Order: sequence, then structure tokens, then C-alpha cells
Amino acid sequence: MSNYTNTPETLNEMINLLTSIQTDYDKFYVDGNASAGTRVRKAMQQVKSTAQEVRQHVQATKNS
Repeated sequence: MSNYTNTPETLNEMINLLTSIQTDYDKFYVDGNASAGTRVRKAMQQVKSTAQEVRQHVQATKNS
């Protein structure tokens, strides 16, 4: 199922990823930097995938 057995650690990793992408987010929306937008999209996909895995882990833990 999930590679994430320690969801609190995974949540912190997701928070760190979002914090680290803030500069690129601002570059894209304020300055119109297309390359920064690509990096933001890549990071958001990673967050989405990780969030789904965490959801699955929580559900499986709840049901066990």
C-alpha cells in the first residue's frame, strides 16, 4: 500500500516542501516566470501524491 508508515514525519516533509516552493510560487505569480511555474507544478504533484498515500495509510490504520 503506502510507503509512508510515519505520517507525522510525512506531514512535516510536505510542509517543508510547500515552504521551500514559496519563492518559486511568488516568482511565477508576481514576475510571470514560466520556469518557476513548472517547478511549482512539479512540487504540487508531489504533494498531491504524498497526500493520497497518507490518506490511504490513515484509512488502513483506522480500519485495522
